[in-house]
Parts: sequence; C-alpha cells; structure tokens
Amino acid sequence: MAYHREEPYNDLPDLPPAINFYQPEIVRALAAATRYLGELNGLCATLPDPLLLLNTLVLQESRDSSAIENIVTTQDELYRASVDGVPTNTAAKEVLSYREATYTGIARMRTRHNLILTNTLIEVVQTIKNNQSAIRQTPGTTLRSSGSGDVMYTPPTGETVIRQKMAALEQFINEDSEDGPDTLIKLALMHYQFEAIHPFSDGNGRTGRIMINLYLVQQQRLSQPILYLSRYINIYRSTYYKLLRSVTEDENWTEWIIFMLNAIADTSRLTMSKIRRILVLMGEVKKEMAHTMQTSHNPELLRLMFAQPYLKVDFLVKSGLVHRQTASTYLKKLAAAGILTPNPVGRTTYYVNQRLIDLLAD
Repeated sequence: MAYHREEPYNDLPDLPPAINFYQPEIVRALAAATRYLGELNGLCATLPDPLLLLNTLVLQESRDSSAIENIVTTQDELYRASVDGVPTNTAAKEVLSYREATYTGIARMRTRHNLILTNTLIEVVQTIKNNQSAIRQTPGTTLRSSGSGDVMYTPPTGETVIRQKMAALEQFINEDSEDGPDTLIKLALMHYQFEAIHPFSDGNGRTGRIMINLYLVQQQRLSQPILYLSRYINIYRSTYYKLLRSVTEDENWTEWIIFMLNAIADTSRLTMSKIRRILVLMGEVKKEMAHTMQTSHNPELLRLMFAQPYLKVDFLVKSGLVHRQTASTYLKKLAAAGILTPNPVGRTTYYVNQRLIDLLAD
C-alpha cells in the first residue's frame, strides 16, 4: 500500500530497513561519532564524582528538549523551581518533569533486566506529563505544519496496531545480533521508528529523546545519561523534521542516519568541552572558598554549588549540611566574596553560582 500523508500509516515497516548501513559516507560519520562518544565516556570514567555533573547537565537538556516542543522557561525560573521543589509556572514544571522522567527511565530499565520496554516508555511519558498517559486510543491524530496547518504526517491508528508496532520496536531495541547494524546506527533507526509510531497523545518527542540516553546506557556506550541531543536538534530543527519526513516518504535512511551520527559527534565534543570547563571552574571556586571560609570550609558545600546552581538557606538545611544560622552565615560570606551572587525574590534570597550558569548557557 502506497504511503499517503493524510492516511494513518498502519503499514509502517518494522526495523531494520533493507539498506547498506556501511556506505562510505555513513562509515565516516560513524567513525567520528564512535570516537567522540568514546572519549566522552572515558572522561566521565575519570571524574571523582560523575553524579556531580548529572543534575545540571540533565536540567539543561530538559530545558532544551522542552523548547523543541515550544515549552519555554527562563534560566532563572528553572533553577529557582529546581531548588524550591515547587515550579512557579507550567513550563518550569514540565521541564523539571522531563528531568525526573530521565531518572525514572534509567531506574526502571535497570530493574527490568536492563531492557527498554514499552511499559518503561509509558512510565517515562507519564512522568513527563504528570498524568496517566497510555498508548494512544483516540483516532484522528495528525501532525501538521506550524505555518500552513497542512497535514505533514498521520501516524498509525488503533491501540492494537500501535502496540504491535511498539512490540516489534521493543524487540529490535533489545535484541543482541552480531549481524545487525552498529549500535549508533541502530539508535538512529529506533529514534525514527518511535517518532513515526507516535504512540502517545502528547510527549512523544521528549520521550523519544530520553530513549536515546536509555539506549546508550543500556549498550554501555555511556555510564551515565549525559549525551543530550536536544541542543543540536533545536539548532537544526527544520533539517531534523525534513529528514524524518524524507525517511517516511522516500525511504531516505542514509541522510537521516548521517544526521543523527553527526549530532552524536558534535554533542559529544560540546559536552566534553563543557565538563572540562566546569572542572576548571570548580578548581578555581574551591581555592576561593578555602581562602574565604578558612577553617569553616566545607567540600560538600562546593559540591552543592555545582549540583544546584541556585542555593538558599532552606535548601542547605534540608540537605543536612548545616543548621539554619550557619547556612545563612556561609551563603552571606560567599556572596560578600563575590563567589555567589545574591538574587532576592520576594522574601527569599537565592545565592547563584553565576559563573556556572553562564558556562552552561554558553
């Protein structure tokens, strides 16, 4: 049956497609992606505390990924919401939910024999949307151009059909075949397939991007979920959607695979650069804090400043680091020394690691 964009694509073929995965241009892109991703994973292995950077990197990805869906929040709103635990607006709430969904996906995968299951992805989207989202049942779902409103794609319809497509994708993701494509090529295939199935009423894009990190951790290409492609996809958004359509309409897998491999290489380089700059900044701040705090210098406070760029007295108290009076004294000392920047909002003063914020946003 021929594909028509205004008709449900219930004949979406299962993976893998019958193409040559080792065309010269794919091989070149694969070599670069493999190299830089390996270097990123190696860098993470040398960190004394890999989890230290995870919170800030995941939060940045959460913001970038949500922005693709036109869910936009400012850095200030986001980091205040993160330290408060109570988002000030809907956008900040969805961004924080994305971060929580990443942690949920990793935890569920590890408790399910390291498998990425349909139910895992359902729990991910439920966490993103903070509701009881399930496989799409209502017919009539179409993806339209934001400009003209024209139908660009109609995903498969009918819960039974969608579950069959997801079952086949689940098998493809988790099977270990020596004859299959390289892991990173496979990642490009499965990301397309998930977006083409479009199994949920909302949250498919964000769930699909979280699935990328789940897969890299599952395949031991990364020890922690720290490769975030949303920035790259945001920059090349029109190309991303054009190539998704090109696979559907013309079976143009080659350009799509190369695009995703380039995204992995570029993002790996950027992430390595960012981690190294964060480590340099931590070293500088450590020296400044030792000079400022003298005998009251606390290494755990330094860790908190880089895991949570916005701090406040209550947060230090709840973390169990110090009592309230001591927390207030510490933060005021660091602000007086220019290490943290005070940011009063209403009756609360936030103490901001502004240099880290600027580095993350660069």
